Amino acid sequence: MLKLEDHIRLIPDYPKPGIQFRDITPLLANRVAFNIAIDKIVSEVTHEGLDAVAGIDARGFIFGAAVASALGLGFIPIRKSGKLPGNVISESYDLEYGQDTLEISIDDVEAGQRVLLIDDLIATGGTALAALKLLKRCELDVVGASFVVDLPSLGGSKKIIEQGTAVSSLISYAD
Repeated sequence: MLKLEDHIRLIPDYPKPGIQFRDITPLLANRVAFNIAIDKIVSEVTHEGLDAVAGIDARGFIFGAAVASALGLGFIPIRKSGKLPGNVISESYDLEYGQDTLEISIDDVEAGQRVLLIDDLIATGGTALAALKLLKRCELDVVGASFVVDLPSLGGSKKIIEQGTAVSSLISYAD
């Protein structure tokens, strides 16, 4: 039986010394593993009445768009700064190894939409919290956040849950 964990590789000291990077590209490259991951995320979506799936730049786009398609929903991209045209709002946040900014197009969402947030991995939660803040500033109802990989010892999932958003993940690593 295929185990998704077998398709995640550990890259030490990337992108800087001390970071233990969980690389999902082998999972993406394996058609069976990738499709199992999408099917599992879709099967865990228990919220009826979703209007859209939001994915975080860049790997969250891959999973989010595939899940949105499987559910017959639209996709909301949450991009890094300067990548979206039109009217955008921004949210800056800290990473394990620096700082960044996310943006969302306010022209492409409607207040009250029920949204599922997706990304490939949650670690300290900075990126996911910034995305969550953007969605809430757009007055969207974020019904859950789904991740392929969770690193719970870094506390990100707990921070999302503390904001009132349910969290699910396919793989969890102790460290």
